[in-house]
Parts: sequence; C-alpha cells; structure tokens
Amino acid sequence: MKILTTQIGGLLQRIAANAEESIEETARLLAQATIGEGRVIIAGFGEMGAVTATALTSVEPFKGAVRYVEGMDIESADRVWLLSRSAEDERALALAQLLAERFIPFAVLSADKPGEGNVLHDLSYTYISTGLTRGLLPGDDGKRIVQPHAIAALFVYEGVKLAYDEMISDED
Repeated sequence: MKILTTQIGGLLQRIAANAEESIEETARLLAQATIGEGRVIIAGFGEMGAVTATALTSVEPFKGAVRYVEGMDIESADRVWLLSRSAEDERALALAQLLAERFIPFAVLSADKPGEGNVLHDLSYTYISTGLTRGLLPGDDGKRIVQPHAIAALFVYEGVKLAYDEMISDED
C-alpha cells in the first residue's frame, strides 16, 4: 500500500506541475458557457465517467454542467469537456470531429501527451494530459500494473472546478 500511495502521489504532483496552465485555460473555456447562455457539457468516456458523476451528484456540483448524451443537441453557446483515457478512443474522436465541424469550443482530458498524431489535441481548444500511459507498479510477471485514470481525472477535475468557481463567482 505504501508503494501505491507514493506512486499515486507522484502522479498527482506531476500533473499539478505540468498542467497548471492548461487547467486554468480549461476552466476559462468552460466558464464562457456559464457566463453566457450555454451549458457545460461533460462527456466522460469509460472510467472517466467518474468525473461526470462527481460533477453532477457531488456535495458541490459543477454549476451549469450537464451529462453528454450521444445525439444531444449542442448549441454554439455550449462548451464541452471531453474526458477519455486514450486520445484514440473512437467515441471521443467522433464527438471531437463533430464539435470541430460545428465550431463549438471544447476541452480535452486524456492520458496521451500532446504531439504529432494526437487528433484530440489538434482539434481541442485546451488539452490536459495526465501522462498516465502505463501502469504505476511492476507486476509479478514484469508488466506494469495499476493505471488509476479515474483518480487522475478527478484530481484534474477538482483543479478545474476550483478555478472555474472562482471565475464565475466574479460574475455573480
């Protein structure tokens, strides 16, 4: 348990150090919807749905947030936060393409680093990488195990929410 705690702590520290500016940019993008007449649509794919559940049902819900449902009508005043473990997730890529075609700004959280071949990064207005591309611990067979994508995503969510809440409180 001690090794797991150390490794997760290190992961969260790396995210905080590498993504501080992107977290602020994401909060600013999402606040545009709330300050305007739009909604913050949270599209969490796979285990990243934990962020959607937290945003909508936690003790301190994300103001103006709604769950993404495939086929829903997304307006130009809306902002979308797309969360996917992999930048190659087909559902995430399909939504990103649709949003880009409609010129609807969106943010992305994914494990993959930005760079050549990362279409989600290329299409998004803001992009946060957790950097979690392999397991944190060595397994008995030598393969890396324990990939806490949801924990990393929830950590980023809380950072975005803190900045977001501060931004929209200035508008009240």
